[in-house]
Amino acid sequence: MPPVTAAVPGTVVFRPRLARVVTLVLAVAVLVLTGVIAAVLPNAGPLDRVGFATVGLLIAWFCWRQATVSAKADDTGVTVRNLMLTRRLEWSEIVSVRFGHGRPWVQLDLADGDTLAVMGIQRADGERADAEARRLATLVAQHTRTDRDD
Repeated sequence: MPPVTAAVPGTVVFRPRLARVVTLVLAVAVLVLTGVIAAVLPNAGPLDRVGFATVGLLIAWFCWRQATVSAKADDTGVTVRNLMLTRRLEWSEIVSVRFGHGRPWVQLDLADGDTLAVMGIQRADGERADAEARRLATLVAQHTRTDRDD
């Protein structure tokens, strides 16, 4: 099992490995190339250069956001940071953890009948992702156990 990453004592952090590396490298490459192209763009005025640089910054921001997806579990629940939204769940809101074949990332089944993707655990990480999904499922089971265990 991979080592536990803790931001704060009692906090377990789940992050993708492959997607994080790829998107951070891509963000740096986009920033460098955008800067070079904006600087040497022939027949371009200042607004053209600023517009081109702005598009490059937006692409780099999107890559950074993808690189920062995660799930942080603590004693009271889980905070899921996906590509665009961050959501805090109490342990009692989580019914089960699913990571079947063909799913790109873990899904949480919620007590209200909804599901929530956890992009912090991604299929691209292979067996590490399977181990992380089991670890999250274990945490859910530990924190939602009742006297009747139902």
